[in-house]
Amino acid sequence: MCGIAGVLSAAEAPPPEPALLAAFCRALAHRGPDGSGQSVAGGVGLAHTRLSIIDLEGGAQPLSAGSAVLVGNGEIYDYRELKAELAGARFSTESDCEVPLHLWPREGAAFAHRLRGMYALALYDRSARTLALCRDPFGIKPLYVAQVAGGLAFASEPRALLATGLVPRALRAAARDELLQLQFTTGAETIFQGIARVLPGETLICAGGRIVERRRLAALPEGPAEAIGEEAALARLDRALEESVDLHQRADVPYGMFLSGGIDSSALLTLMARLNSRPVLAFTAGFDAPGATDEREAAARVAKALGAHRCTIEVTEADTWRHLPEIVACMDDPAADYAIIPTWFLARRARQDVKVVLCGEGGDEIFAGYGRYRSAMRPWWLGGRVMRGHGAFDSIDVLRNRPQAWRDGIAAAETAASTPGRSRLAVAQATDCADWLAHDLLLKLDRCLMAHGVEGRTPFLDPGVAAAAFRLPDALKVRRGMGKWLLRQWLARHCPAAEPFARKQGFTVPVGAWIAAQGSRLGPLVAAEPGVAEIAEPSRVGALFRAAAGRREGAAAWHLLFYALWHRAHMLGLPPAGDVFETLASL
Repeated sequence: MCGIAGVLSAAEAPPPEPALLAAFCRALAHRGPDGSGQSVAGGVGLAHTRLSIIDLEGGAQPLSAGSAVLVGNGEIYDYRELKAELAGARFSTESDCEVPLHLWPREGAAFAHRLRGMYALALYDRSARTLALCRDPFGIKPLYVAQVAGGLAFASEPRALLATGLVPRALRAAARDELLQLQFTTGAETIFQGIARVLPGETLICAGGRIVERRRLAALPEGPAEAIGEEAALARLDRALEESVDLHQRADVPYGMFLSGGIDSSALLTLMARLNSRPVLAFTAGFDAPGATDEREAAARVAKALGAHRCTIEVTEADTWRHLPEIVACMDDPAADYAIIPTWFLARRARQDVKVVLCGEGGDEIFAGYGRYRSAMRPWWLGGRVMRGHGAFDSIDVLRNRPQAWRDGIAAAETAASTPGRSRLAVAQATDCADWLAHDLLLKLDRCLMAHGVEGRTPFLDPGVAAAAFRLPDALKVRRGMGKWLLRQWLARHCPAAEPFARKQGFTVPVGAWIAAQGSRLGPLVAAEPGVAEIAEPSRVGALFRAAAGRREGAAAWHLLFYALWHRAHMLGLPPAGDVFETLASL
């Protein structure tokens, strides 16, 4: 896991200055605390900060082979198999990221189609004067681009483009409305004017300082449901899961996993226990708030059954207020998902023992675990509802102007997901994979872990697992009012201690209760923050925060608190100034 950045100069522009590349490295140092490297080749400058995971001694970047030079972020899990296929290629390192350099002369712009992993890559061909930027199909690893004076710039995080001054700090109001209503933003355009995402699975071919070609590799298989029985599906799933977890464990450093006690993480631990001779190190978070969903007991039961070593942390209200400004500051591409709080604390604790953790992100999307999917399966006359049909502020009278077009991005994703042969359920899953997964869950995982120099790996988001699970018949995904039917059946056979047919509790963080307890103090501070003052009535913000114990009020108050801290950090460019109260009062 690393940070990458660079500039491709336009034909008439001078080559990038080393000082600019050094500034990129400083801005991305948290992503790669183990070293940095730079390269200027013709009109392209590449910068890299390294978190060393594979080939600790010889894997420093940029990497070169023939006329190509590369910087990469992520892991190519099948690099050993690809090396064996590349007959005649001469490898100078054991790095997984050297493989794309040897695929490029053979495959050209389609080189990324051979890769199995999570990655964001920048490959420059000196002879063709062509830059290829590519991102893995699920969007596990981030990559951003911007047309700037003198060419095209790219980076692992928007903050690097802002910190260097290549892109001014300017906000897109439409994306702000999405964030407030949905808690994440959709599509290629970010909340920053002038900065765009390389979409999941995209390869951009760039020349002369501009994008000249776009290709895209789909994450999910197309077509209708397969005709397959439960026993055959279970056997195939077992093979796919074991292979994926085995590949995702490839590392030259210690690794562990995040264990919640739910279906997804219990399945991962079951497979890791099968594949490892030593006990797996599992990290679990709990909360000190009365009535909060706490999965520590379930996690302990699963860990004991599988012989794992368990490390548990308690996330407290006091710690949350103390660290929330720096937690939100790491979310430069914003996602107001309250799960950033335990994820950040878990990563901080995990870094004491490991550099890599396996995580369960993607399980709900691939195996159809969300309750909203069961509703989406039904036509409207039987009580079916569109996903995300209501925003956080629809029934909250706080904003001066009610957002109007905040659902347009989701609607576009639904249309794109509605390919021939897909059921209502498969369309809902594919819609979530396009935006919710990439721009909320995976973004949260990337930023919170990289803030502590920890690599997060997601074995459910693997082409082999997607091929085994996505085109299952609906009845093998949802049955008896339960999602993840096949995965539950698999877990019941291999780890009954996980109690896979128990009703899912859902994962909650008690932010509403915490905000309500401090509402009279927090409300005026949030209302006075310039970004919030621009869009909300101060007296109504105060009332909302005092009423945050309510479910809807708590969600809306959390979104505003997140936005106030985010706006201060990334629009005003101000670092945290203490705890949440001190930081907001410092304006």
